[in-house]
Amino acid sequence: MQVAKWGNSLAVRLPAALIQELGIADGDEVQLQAAPRRPFQAPCVMVMRQPSKLERLQAMRSLRAPWPDNFVFNREEANQR
Repeated sequence: MQVAKWGNSLAVRLPAALIQELGIADGDEVQLQAAPRRPFQAPCVMVMRQPSKLERLQAMRSLRAPWPDNFVFNREEANQR
């Protein structure tokens, strides 16, 4: 892969096989982190796909518990000080 100038930043074009292996798509956020290395080993980078906003929302929704059957919302009680 080749590093290229893109505006004031640097960019790397990823091959299709790597994109498919990582499971990333256009618009996904990824995190690059230097992988731990041993002496005399070439530097490596770990790529981690960040969850999308929709995936984070769905994860939060999975934590919701249903209201009890006898629950009644009282707006006046909720807004009392």
